[in-house]
Formats: sequence, C-alpha cells, structure tokens
Amino acid sequence: MPLRDHFRPPVSRQVSWEEIHGGWPMVIVQQLKKQLPPGYVSAPMIHLGSQIEIDIATYERNDAPSDFSNRDNDGGVATATWTVAEPSVAVETEIPDYDEYEVRIYDATRDRTLVAAIELVSPANKDRPEKRNAFVGKCAALLQKGVAVSIVDVVTTRHFNLYAQLMDFLGQSDPTLGTEPPATYAASCRWIPKGNRAILETWSHTLTVGHPLPTLPLWLTPVRVVPLDLELSYEKACDDLSVT
Repeated sequence: MPLRDHFRPPVSRQVSWEEIHGGWPMVIVQQLKKQLPPGYVSAPMIHLGSQIEIDIATYERNDAPSDFSNRDNDGGVATATWTVAEPSVAVETEIPDYDEYEVRIYDATRDRTLVAAIELVSPANKDRPEKRNAFVGKCAALLQKGVAVSIVDVVTTRHFNLYAQLMDFLGQSDPTLGTEPPATYAASCRWIPKGNRAILETWSHTLTVGHPLPTLPLWLTPVRVVPLDLELSYEKACDDLSVT
C-alpha cells in the first residue's frame, strides 16, 4: 500500500497525524524484535515539546537590582555594594524544546549502549529555524558518538528537508537531492572510523504520496546491519488505526 498524506483530507478526517506518529514507533519495535540479533533491544521514545509559562508578576516582584554586599559578623557592610549592569540582550523567547518520535536500539551486552536511533520527523521539528536547528544538532551529536541515525519524514505541510540541513551542518551534501530537496524523504546515516579517517555514509530516498516506502539499512555495528522495512511497519500502524 502507498504512503498517505496524513495532514490533509481525506486521511486527516479518519485519523490525526499524531496518532500515526504515536503508534508507528511501537510497531517498528515489534518488527525489530524479530530481526535484531541476540543482545540487542529496541524501545520507543515519545516526547512532545512543551512551553514553560513565566509568571510575569513574580518576575517583576524580584526585579530589583542584585546586591552582592559582603557583611561582617555584626551585620555591617564590609565592602562597597556591587550592582549588576543592564544585560546585553533581554528578549522574550522560549525554552528550546522539540517533539521526539523515535525508536532507540541498544546493545544490551554493553550496558544498553545506544547504537542506533530512528527519528520520525513531526511538523513541529520543521516549523521554525530554532526547532530545525535543534533536530539537526541532535542528529549530528548522535552521529559523532557513533550512533547510526535514520530519519523518516512524511510531513507534507512544511517544505524543509532536515536530512539536507544535517548534511550541510556536517559540511557535506547529497547530490541525489537535486537543487530543491524533497519535503518528504527517508535516510540512514552513519559515521564510522576507517584507519585514520572518519567516513560519513548515507542512504537517502525521496518519499512520494501514493508510492511505497523504502527499506533502509539499520546499522548496529560497522559490519552488522538489519533491514528497516518502513513499508511493513507503516502499513501495520495504518491498519491498527483503520486507515484505508
């Protein structure tokens, strides 16, 4: 069965994209349970980004200049009062946070060492530069630690390619993406040492509504790999939610 557009009718009238994204990771875990070699385990991880509301009244009550006076044992001032200068920047912003829909694969024989991560992109991961940068930074940090990263993006409503941005962040590019990288795609990436060099390897696919999803390589070690059949897990997730 082909990829659907979960963000527009008629599919969006049957099921929300959050339900697909929430159910898909567990289906992938169930699929991997049959494929992972002994000693490897996988688990879903879902975290929805949240905003922290600031109590402005409380902040204003505590907005007096800071007094870092040193006092002697009798309560007298031992040194001159030091007052904090005006900040260089004071702007309203948000605590950086982002959605996570992912599957993590661990080597249980090495104290559950993380060896691979499958990241399902959400609309929030693509909506603003800071959110896109946070997602890309997370993937880059995982790769630098030797964790293989797979990115699956079926978000049709926001036209940013986070895999292309990841490659740019790493100082590389994928010529198969063309001049206008697709909005929906799937890619597997790994950074492995070869002698005195570090080699970045990627496998990327354009995802198209109405076409099947690909199978990605899921690397557990530099030489051990299992197939990540996205079509199989996607169809099972859709079937579980009665998506036609």
